[in-house]
Amino acid sequence: MIERLSLRLRILLFFAAMAGGVALAIGLGLWAALARVEAPGFAPVAVQAGLIAGFLSVGLITWIWYLFDANVARAIDRLSSAIRARAHAGIDDGLAREAEAARYLGDLAPAAEAVTQELARTRSALVEAIQRETTRLAAEKSRLETLLADVPVAVLLCTAEHQLVFYNGPAVDILGSGHAPGLDRNLLDYLREGPIRHAYQRLSDTGDSDTASDLLCATVTGGRILAGRMRVLRRREDGAAPGYVLTLRDVTADLAAHRNRDALLAETFDRVRRPAANLQTVIGVMSELDADATDDLRRAMLDEVQTLTQAITELGARYDATQADWRPLPQTRSADLMDSLKARFEAENLRLDCEGPELIVALDGFEVVALFGWLGRRLADEGHATAFRLALIEEDGPGALLRLDWEGTPLPVGRFDAWLTETMDEAMGELTGRTVLQAHGTEAWTESPGPGQGAICMPIRGARRAGRRPPPIVRKVVYDFDLLSKARSAAIAESRIEDLTYVVFDTETTGLSPASDEIVQIAAVRVVNGRRIETEVFDTLVDPGRPIPPGSTEVHGITDQMVRGAPTIAEVGRQFHAFARGAVLIAHNAPFDMEFLRRHEAGIGASFDNPVLDTVLLSAVVFGQLEQHSLDALTARLGITIPDEARHTAIGDTIATADAFLKLVPMLRARGLTTFGEVLGEVRRHGRLQKDVNPIQAQPAKGSAG
Repeated sequence: MIERLSLRLRILLFFAAMAGGVALAIGLGLWAALARVEAPGFAPVAVQAGLIAGFLSVGLITWIWYLFDANVARAIDRLSSAIRARAHAGIDDGLAREAEAARYLGDLAPAAEAVTQELARTRSALVEAIQRETTRLAAEKSRLETLLADVPVAVLLCTAEHQLVFYNGPAVDILGSGHAPGLDRNLLDYLREGPIRHAYQRLSDTGDSDTASDLLCATVTGGRILAGRMRVLRRREDGAAPGYVLTLRDVTADLAAHRNRDALLAETFDRVRRPAANLQTVIGVMSELDADATDDLRRAMLDEVQTLTQAITELGARYDATQADWRPLPQTRSADLMDSLKARFEAENLRLDCEGPELIVALDGFEVVALFGWLGRRLADEGHATAFRLALIEEDGPGALLRLDWEGTPLPVGRFDAWLTETMDEAMGELTGRTVLQAHGTEAWTESPGPGQGAICMPIRGARRAGRRPPPIVRKVVYDFDLLSKARSAAIAESRIEDLTYVVFDTETTGLSPASDEIVQIAAVRVVNGRRIETEVFDTLVDPGRPIPPGSTEVHGITDQMVRGAPTIAEVGRQFHAFARGAVLIAHNAPFDMEFLRRHEAGIGASFDNPVLDTVLLSAVVFGQLEQHSLDALTARLGITIPDEARHTAIGDTIATADAFLKLVPMLRARGLTTFGEVLGEVRRHGRLQKDVNPIQAQPAKGSAG
């Protein structure tokens, strides 16, 4: 029992016992003296002397205890906390402040300083050695991440419980219609579970990791249709269900194009069948009548022919317009297209001059270069020209015109149409000019701009002005393969603190009263498996629906103009609730931030019943209540630097709080606090310092322990 008490409390009990013992000894001495001496008037004098001696003794012991507590016990506490911080939180600076406080402890402070410096040197040498050994592996890992990030389909790796272990950039695009995916989140929060569970069950029952299964599934929100392929991983140990790899591709547009083409085909049959039947009937009747009776029928037949011709023309145009819907056309810079065409013409010993504005055009560059290169070769072979000029002409609408001009004999229309039906190159299979035009939903024709001049024109349906090249999109892969083998507990109180998933957050507000002020900014980051996931960030301004006082703006820098048009707390609250689903919430001075959120639960339509940890209380557990526990003081003790421009911003304070928490975790473990329930129990012992916002009992994990 006494081992659980703090050092200062144990010393206090020791001096209290000493004071009690002295008082008892003085009392027993008086009792013995009074029992032996029967002189009148002695008893009052003896009692008075005893009381004076007792008070003086207790006062002296109290004074000695105060000096001992201030110069020994507190110094030992500060020194031990500083040593733990350097042993478990990776802090390398010296113990100068602690050594000053421990000046009465003899050689203990210098010895502790020497130990920590040696630890720092050993750690530095070890880090350098490991860094040298892992440089090659890190380079290969970076190359692999780059390759996986550029894979054009969504790639997901999940555990048997469907928790995400790996995802790449396209997965964020496909699954992010509701809320962005995150490590250790459940895949079934994003995809309808039926096809996923059935495919996994089929594959896991076979026990063959080389078997794959194709599936068709839909997103939970947005109604996107996805074509997928699943493969189960090899079993890592007997009795443990294996994870799986899932690749996904959005086929919503493909299915829509198929539906449109089927509808067009059905309409074609319907609109052509009836005029054709009417024509057949009219022709049959005309064959049985004399010439005088056929005038009306002839007019009826001409009307049906005109109707049929119009229907065929219109349906043909609509069919041509749908050709480009079969596949998405890449966005190509006109300068790149022109350069490729020049190279193709030079390879054919032809000259090509190019001109035109810098545009972004929607076309298959390979096919268009092949078509115009082949046309240039045919024109040269038949003696039309060997020097050409290619112009890209921007039109008023969304399209552009690609025009190939030459000085020489014009190309007849019939000859050009015949060329378009020919195969361009044996290496390209059955690819013809007509196929290329149909794939782009366009047409081409020949012109004669003037005497001795010829031209071929091809419209481009999609084109826009090219601006400055945008910065490359960072499409990092996000993964933590340790999650595949992480043990999961049914109850959060029994889960190890490093196994839980945390959402660290901070708010900026219009003032310091949660009952009347409003939130103007929320930021949060996710901590999974003991590390902060840099790509999983929540950061947004909030329209408070009221003016922001100038005094508050001076603190966080957020003005009324900045929040104008921002989402309301109801919308942001729903997004943040989804971001924090299944996680433990962490904040510095958590009651302040939680009260703001819980006051708006009715408008948000969700309850923030997540378990909560407060880094103020965690700091008190590790460093003691008498230390300063502000965010600045805590980060300074842990060697964390908050840039001046990031201080008092929601995201800056959030990142600092998350980094501080990650350094506090090993220090908590070193104190024997390994589970969430143990940490929560220790935190509640410091309730007089800060109110605990958790329910009386630890809540069970929702969905998973992460």
